[in-house]
Amino acid sequence: MPSDSVRAVLFDFSGTLARLEEDDTWFAGMDLDEPMQALVMDRMLAPTGSAIQHACDHRDLDPALHRDVYLHVLRETGLPDEHAESVYRRTIDPAEWQVYPDTVRVLDALRDKGIHTAVVSNIAWDIRPVLAEADATPDEYVLSFEVGAAKPDPRIFEAALARLGVRAADAVMVGDSVENDGAARELGCTFVYVDPLPIAERPHGLIEALRSVGVEL
Repeated sequence: MPSDSVRAVLFDFSGTLARLEEDDTWFAGMDLDEPMQALVMDRMLAPTGSAIQHACDHRDLDPALHRDVYLHVLRETGLPDEHAESVYRRTIDPAEWQVYPDTVRVLDALRDKGIHTAVVSNIAWDIRPVLAEADATPDEYVLSFEVGAAKPDPRIFEAALARLGVRAADAVMVGDSVENDGAARELGCTFVYVDPLPIAERPHGLIEALRSVGVEL
């Protein structure tokens, strides 16, 4: 895709622009060994359970449902209510999230090139403070709980494109999920995958991803 034909770049949030990375303080006083801590975080990243599958599938559309799903999952993992509440609060605390090393550089460089940007995220809480704290400023935020649609539903991509005033053919979607973020291809967007590695292991992931589709920053 020639860089001069790109008018907008849409970014996923978690695992793409920023990442939640727990530390030892998360589990202070909980008497959990490392395997149990890892299990808790795995369940937080991918909540499942046949009894609540419908709720899991729709959690990013409703903050109350989001909370209920994650507390249910944490309790099923073995955490008592007090500890489940503590872990959940930290996952939605902007201060616990870190942006990737090249996030600010990429957003600033795209703006300088006249390319519009939007964060398109399946999320049930306001992530704006995470990027604002890092002085990362996309043009638009299109969040599932605010627009009533979650990826891979095409409506969330359509909302982003409409707000930016660009055609799908002139937009790139960057994300860490082929299923969810890659669904933008159905509308005609170009999709590029980024690996949701730990912060320290991905210093130039966004720059490299955009370079792969002809956008040099």
